[in-house]
Amino acid sequence: MRQFKSALCLILLLGAIVFLTGQEQTSEAQITISAEQASKHIGETATVCGKVVDARYASSSKGRPTFLNLDKPYPNQIFTVVIWGEDRDKFGKPEEKYKDKYICVTGKIISYRGIPEIIAKDPSQIKIVEKQ
Repeated sequence: MRQFKSALCLILLLGAIVFLTGQEQTSEAQITISAEQASKHIGETATVCGKVVDARYASSSKGRPTFLNLDKPYPNQIFTVVIWGEDRDKFGKPEEKYKDKYICVTGKIISYRGIPEIIAKDPSQIKIVEKQ
């Protein structure tokens, strides 16, 4: 009986840890920041919002990326949404669809050559919103 109670306590403890860990990850994704703030959140999952001021489909580049630069255009971009060619069909023509729109993109913020970016693999990651 004592072993049963010990096993039950251990199972409950492990369940609580898994639950709390899941809660922490969920709340981390709820962070909403501006494109300018993104460089302070490298490695975090967040929602980054800004205006797409520059959009380009690099069809002849390796991986055929589409770049959506928020708030400042290339070569002075401060945040980029990258859509790789393998995922592009899901988005239609993102360089046209999102150009001059205020968007929020959710995902893990990474740094490429010192510029923060999120790689969007699915259209559900990008929402067109009214400027806040």
